Amino acid sequence: MAREGGGPQAIVLREASRRAGVAPNAAYTHFKDREALVQAVARYALAQLAATMATEQDALPDTEDPAVAARARFRAVGAGYVRFARAEPGLFRTAFATQHDVSAVAEPAAAGPTGRSAIELLADALDGLGETGLLPPERRPGAEFLAWPTVHGLAYLAADGPFRFLEPDQLGDLTAQLLDMIDRGI
Repeated sequence: MAREGGGPQAIVLREASRRAGVAPNAAYTHFKDREALVQAVARYALAQLAATMATEQDALPDTEDPAVAARARFRAVGAGYVRFARAEPGLFRTAFATQHDVSAVAEPAAAGPTGRSAIELLADALDGLGETGLLPPERRPGAEFLAWPTVHGLAYLAADGPFRFLEPDQLGDLTAQLLDMIDRGI
């Protein structure tokens, strides 16, 4: 729906309509205007972000240690976020550049296949850290609003900034180091 390398301004009605299987002018029978179409694409992008994060979590090996599992689930959320931004830069831009407030990231339309949105997956992972004693209770309130923008900064640099030229292994190492820093800091 977004042109290669595009974002919300590059959403092409003709392409969006083709993917939806309708004529370009038919999109306006489903959406009030272009802004409504952009917001629908943004919710789709947010749902895809949540799906990528859930896939990262699903790929984790089983462990008997609840603290190890909680830490791995937390890190998988961040790794999935960066992976999505790198793989889908146009959707990543659209997901965040079009939002007027933070509530959009938690709307039901932004949920992935688990029924949880990206911010809810992050909150769940932080709760898991708290339940295992890895995150002190007094530091839990609002921790998602510290972790999220930190990972978002790396994701943005990987999608649109100078880190987009890093090899996948280099970005993976950088992501791991950033997640270590967040893990130690919260």
